[in-house]
Amino acid sequence: MSRAAQQISIWSSMKVLQAIHQFDVKAFMWCMRRKHLALWSRLSRGVSFTADGYFYPLIAIALLLLSGPGGERAFWVILAAYGVERSIYFALKNGLKRDRPAEALPEFKSFIIPSDKFSLPSGHTSAAFLMAGILCHLFAPLVWPLYTWASLVGASRVFLGVHFPTDILAGAIMGSSIAFMAVPWL
Repeated sequence: MSRAAQQISIWSSMKVLQAIHQFDVKAFMWCMRRKHLALWSRLSRGVSFTADGYFYPLIAIALLLLSGPGGERAFWVILAAYGVERSIYFALKNGLKRDRPAEALPEFKSFIIPSDKFSLPSGHTSAAFLMAGILCHLFAPLVWPLYTWASLVGASRVFLGVHFPTDILAGAIMGSSIAFMAVPWL
């Protein structure tokens, strides 16, 4: 590829990223202008807490103890998938270093203090979609409640002001992809 073609490619990529960021900021600010934002924020705290990670080991242990031989396999698959998800999450978050809304937008303050500095991908959303994907395979009738919960986790992170919408999308894709790769091992 010639130097001119490389420069055009870089310029085009930068334009696409700028357009995505502009859309992201507009969508984020739309969420922040909602009439009942204070109510959404309070509800979002509770929903977000369910994906803080404390419950995932408990779910794996419950499967281990209550589900017989299949439960042991599910326990190890969940443990391995969660380890892969966390590793990719940390690598992406610390490699991409996308600022959170409070850092990227002047005079904006989030409703909570995030646990780390960077925003892309949303770890809460990624882990929620990972668990939803695996648990849906084990308990098919729960597909709607589990994916509704995972989606609400993602939305809660935007309404708390700690993520842009594309952070949520990236987290959902990442968690779902890892779950998809883990399911055949169940």
